[in-house]
Amino acid sequence: MTASSLTRVIVAGSSGLLGQGVVDDLRAAGVEVTRLVRRAPSAADETRWLDAPHLDPAVLRGADAVVNLCGASVGRIPWTPAYRRRLHSSRLTPTRVLARAISQLDEPPLLVSASAAGWYGSSSDGPVTEDAPRGSGFLADLCGAWEQAAHGAGPRVALLRTAPVVHPDGVLRPLIPLTRAGLAGPLGSGRQVWAWISFEDAIAAIRHVLEHRLTGPVNLAAPVATTANDFGRALARRLRRPFALPAPAWALRAALGRDFADDMLLVDADIVPRALQSTGFSFAHPALEDAIAAVVPER
Repeated sequence: MTASSLTRVIVAGSSGLLGQGVVDDLRAAGVEVTRLVRRAPSAADETRWLDAPHLDPAVLRGADAVVNLCGASVGRIPWTPAYRRRLHSSRLTPTRVLARAISQLDEPPLLVSASAAGWYGSSSDGPVTEDAPRGSGFLADLCGAWEQAAHGAGPRVALLRTAPVVHPDGVLRPLIPLTRAGLAGPLGSGRQVWAWISFEDAIAAIRHVLEHRLTGPVNLAAPVATTANDFGRALARRLRRPFALPAPAWALRAALGRDFADDMLLVDADIVPRALQSTGFSFAHPALEDAIAAVVPER
């Protein structure tokens, strides 16, 4: 399927970083986009939903695909019990509602549903591809429940196991001010492998999934393994600041909570985007320094 043959795509979670990017990208390609919103519609392309535990399947009828990017940010600290419940409900509730509505259609659209690279947890067994088992930890369990909810739509489901997105409103949000303040340095050992993807590549990869009608898990991650130290040093060089102040693992766990520290900062997994590469996807920013330069002005 080519971009021009996509006629209509429905997007849930269009107010987020990736959601806004996907909507803009599809419209630029001439695709009609309908946005599902939780407030009174203020534009002709908006449809209100989630006022009830069900969605009229007619809202989705005739669409080529439904893109589900709903979910509260995992970057918020701390993960209190109340916020953990929000992380669950903000993902599982809309996913279940969409999946139920899609399953009731005679000609169901493809469901492209967000997940996260957190599915894998930490893995010391070498490169991690889409057929690797689910890891352990809070995020891995959350992703497991999230993906299970998406499967309720039927067999035509793509699961976006998205790595942290290199963008000032993504993974760079807490790192930029710390680096500018001269407080950057190794997190734990700093040798743990971090998965990441540039903002431009994340948006392009989602369209690639739509165009090629991919199903199953799809790792949205850059193809080059990068350590946490590599990441921190690249940002420090871009901002012309030092990278020298270490944060031991015990201090990160004490300050941020064990689950957040282990799942977000100390996680160690070399995630490989095999599904994208095997279907001809070309990365605009396979190198981290280029991804950072694309969104962070040089100081």
